[in-house]
Amino acid sequence: MSLSGVKVAPECLEAFQELKLGKSVRYVVFKMNDTKTEIVVEKKNTDKDYDTFLGELPEKDCRYAIYDFEYNLGEGVRNKICFITWAPDVAPIKSKMVYASSKDTIRRALTGVGSDIQATDFSEVSYESVLEKVTRK
Repeated sequence: MSLSGVKVAPECLEAFQELKLGKSVRYVVFKMNDTKTEIVVEKKNTDKDYDTFLGELPEKDCRYAIYDFEYNLGEGVRNKICFITWAPDVAPIKSKMVYASSKDTIRRALTGVGSDIQATDFSEVSYESVLEKVTRK
């Protein structure tokens, strides 16, 4: 449980294991339930198109996501699981506060995630921006 009292629903861990082990799920988007007491799965998808994933992030509200990021820098295809905290500047203040105070709870629950990406606008989660972050030595 987080400082905010928010819990992580078991379905979140199941979806993460599906992505991590099965490689059939490409990404999972998480959100707060309506009462802001539990983090739940909003959507999971097998689509490899990065723009499809970006389309799942709401323009005016916060989300967490894990994405199995695939890239090739000439030495073969590699994957890195990224944890993304999406908190656009135009999101409601209360939403940003609850997501910020609950981030560690979900982050600790999802063991084995590589890169941690915080984004307040789409430029910070562009393919090029994420590629630069995951390949940083």
